[in-house]
Amino acid sequence: MEAAIHTYYERLGELTRLEAGNGRLEFLRTQEILRRVLPPGPILDVGGATGAHARWLAADGHPVRLVDPVPSHVAHAGSIPGVDAVLGDARQLDEPSDTYAATLLLGPLYHLTERGDRIAALREAVRVTAPGGVVVAATILRHAGMWDAVLRARYLQPAVRRIVDAELATGIHDGLDEELFTLAYFHTADEIRDEFAEAGMPGATRYAVEAAAWLFAGREGWLEDDECTAALLEAVRAVEQDESQFGISSHLLTVARL
Repeated sequence: MEAAIHTYYERLGELTRLEAGNGRLEFLRTQEILRRVLPPGPILDVGGATGAHARWLAADGHPVRLVDPVPSHVAHAGSIPGVDAVLGDARQLDEPSDTYAATLLLGPLYHLTERGDRIAALREAVRVTAPGGVVVAATILRHAGMWDAVLRARYLQPAVRRIVDAELATGIHDGLDEELFTLAYFHTADEIRDEFAEAGMPGATRYAVEAAAWLFAGREGWLEDDECTAALLEAVRAVEQDESQFGISSHLLTVARL
């Protein structure tokens, strides 16, 4: 792991990131999509951080093994009932082949800036997943950094504008500070589909996690009231596979059944 990425995650921001604002929208939408597509059985949560998703997956009855390269993440996740957490690298998993009903990559592809490394991680997910199982990967979409800079009122800052221009051209985001994330790779929607195909998973299904809702949900009270939140989730669900939404969403989930 790059030193900047390791330092960013050792701050343990993942303990609370998915609890409020746009993080809560990301969590709820990821959870509802996973509950629809996951088969029963054991799950390998690769890059599962402090266990935000492993916790509810275990509570739902899945045996969960979490693999992460950050020791403090592993320590926190390992304290969750029903979760076994170990250090590891998504590109070379220390797991037996054909073992898991589902393998999740809800974080690793963000930080593998080389295409070859991303393909290696996806192929490892295929290897450890049993026939008939599911591989799910999350990606940040190419324009998310630009819109995030606009939302944070930082888009006019010359240093931020240079970062945005670079990520739009290359996909590589080199964060200026913690607010603007750390070293990462931002995909196009077609790119992740092609990477899945190259890793042996053609015809994968893509879901816009937030669609356009992340641009306003954290600021307009939509996530502070149960009735409003349910209505917002219903609206996003209605357009989740509309390709016109892929360019505006912050995250994409790509799902393949083996």
